[in-house]
Amino acid sequence: MKIVIKETERGFLFKNGKFLRMLVPGKHRIHSRWGETHLKTTIGDQVDVKQTDIHVLLRDKNFAACVTKIEVPDCHIAVYNKDGRIAGALKPGQYYYWNIFHKYTFQLINTCLPRVALPKDTMLLIPTNLYSRVEVPEGQTGLLFYDGKYQEKLGSGSYYFWNSAVKVTCQLIDLRIQQLDINSQEILTADKVTLRLNFVCTYKITDPVRIYNALKNHQEQIYVATQLALREYIGRLRFDELLEQKNSLAEIILGKLREKQGTLFVEFISAGLKDIILPGEIRDIMNTVLIAEKTAQANVIARREEVASTRSLLNTAKLMDENTTLYKLKELEYLERICDKVGNISVGNGNLLQQLSDLLRTKPNDN
Repeated sequence: MKIVIKETERGFLFKNGKFLRMLVPGKHRIHSRWGETHLKTTIGDQVDVKQTDIHVLLRDKNFAACVTKIEVPDCHIAVYNKDGRIAGALKPGQYYYWNIFHKYTFQLINTCLPRVALPKDTMLLIPTNLYSRVEVPEGQTGLLFYDGKYQEKLGSGSYYFWNSAVKVTCQLIDLRIQQLDINSQEILTADKVTLRLNFVCTYKITDPVRIYNALKNHQEQIYVATQLALREYIGRLRFDELLEQKNSLAEIILGKLREKQGTLFVEFISAGLKDIILPGEIRDIMNTVLIAEKTAQANVIARREEVASTRSLLNTAKLMDENTTLYKLKELEYLERICDKVGNISVGNGNLLQQLSDLLRTKPNDN
């Protein structure tokens, strides 16, 4: 029987189930009456001879010279290069590659050290089930833990870790300025008036490691600290005192919060009082007081204007009494006003306008 082996193939000859040799490219004649059989395989990257044990084939020196062996131990992976270019990665195990048409080299990497120290473009060729990826956004920091033990802080960027026996976790902490709103906070003043306040403050984390390790749910603890500062200060004020100090209240509370920022591992930047919401009955009383105040102010203004007007009339009367010419001018002024508004006015058989004119022409000494 004649067998043809192509250039991209290799043959394996067996006699009565026993491996004899590897067949190279070309024509081969086999005597089937001897019970000889053959197996052909195409040359690719990795040697694939599932029908027989590769260790049996390695007894042939020609076959052994045509393959490259790579042993990947536990807790390692092998990054292999094909003709100088990265082609992939291998898990722990034993592998054989044909070295006839291509040259393969291998780099063993210890995955017992979780942090990956390979370029990003290399990671794109490695199977994703071999590693985990951690993204740290801009403005945040990542706290890296191995088996629950803190290791280091990670800046913004992408990080890769091997999926090994070590459990890798990363806790993201926001380092940007954050806003804390305390809405509809009910507080009792010193004179037993119940108010509702809307308060706001801003802060940023200064020590992400200590705030994560020392405080459980740091946001809630910052909220409670702000809430207690409001209650402690406002609870000592009477309602009227609170209204008088409402413009400076935010700065006072901010000062009290800054006294606690060392234990909270944050920096308080600003604070502000948004609203003071009064109960319905207190609001009605305040409106009544306001109306009374405004009414009293209006009365004071009216009285002041009346006094000024009376004083002006008195001064005018004195001047007219002392100066007859001024008196006549004032009469003419009133007459002019009357004439502008009235056409003809008759009283009895006489003309009132004529009588007024005759009266004005009469000299005061004529009487």
